[in-house]
Amino acid sequence: MKTENHTWVSEFTFQGFSSFHEHQLSLFLVFLALYTLTLAGNVVIVTIISVDHHLHTPMYFFLSMLSGSETVYTLVIIPKMLCNLVGLSQFISLAGCATQMFFFITLAINNCFLLTAMGYDRYVAICNPLRYMVIMNKRVCVQLVGGACSIGLIVAMTQVLAVFRLPFCATKVAHFFCDIRPVMKLSCIDTSVNEILTVIISVLVILVPMGLVFISYILIISTIFKIPSTQGRKKAFATCASHLTVVIIHYGCASIAYLKPKSENTRDQDQLISVTYTVITPLLNPVVYTLRNKEVKDALLHATGRKTS
Repeated sequence: MKTENHTWVSEFTFQGFSSFHEHQLSLFLVFLALYTLTLAGNVVIVTIISVDHHLHTPMYFFLSMLSGSETVYTLVIIPKMLCNLVGLSQFISLAGCATQMFFFITLAINNCFLLTAMGYDRYVAICNPLRYMVIMNKRVCVQLVGGACSIGLIVAMTQVLAVFRLPFCATKVAHFFCDIRPVMKLSCIDTSVNEILTVIISVLVILVPMGLVFISYILIISTIFKIPSTQGRKKAFATCASHLTVVIIHYGCASIAYLKPKSENTRDQDQLISVTYTVITPLLNPVVYTLRNKEVKDALLHATGRKTS
């Protein structure tokens, strides 16, 4: 239907990985394996933290919230992507696209600020250890998680309303999910205002939390170097290593995806970046925190009935 020279559409079609058509089955198997590992890993982390009383601390509370958020985040995107790869359903309604975008933005921003809260937790633990349990009490932890989720919800509502008020002429989304820029490209009108809004929001929700984490680690590292014993310094670094690894990869991918110039990458390069932060990064959380974290490894061994070393 056309109104005022604009075509009103009721559904979109994902082009997905059409440029890798001959490898779609291989991609399906790889992504299915990674997705299964991600779900299993995050479920194990949430379960272990819930049942092991030694892990009922602020740090692991934030980790369980991050794992839960990452699980839902992948559920929003990957099952639909897997269906597209095997040709089951490459269509999505306008309402479905808006819903997917809403949850994707909410959870992505929630994860950004949860990592910031975890950085603050490590700062208090190392720089103010005697008052750690007083400062990081249960009420503060819940408020930090609630704040992260609230920011995500507010930004998601703002972005989705701005994008879906646009009139759409084209229907083929050059992506495997309803991300902001690929959907905006389908509009009949100039989207410069929306582009500016997206850049401003991206700067605020990526650079601000990343800056706060960076400041936390400057203070943490300066405190660690003041610790007299080598063993004490190693232990302090060990408590931060897992979080710092996840932070660098998470914020790095987000910065490349949303802070780069609009036309800098090709479609295939954009999809590769998107695969990194929708498939690979959620898997890093359980892998890094189980392989690099002695307390989680000990809890896993205890849960499976094995002795800890």
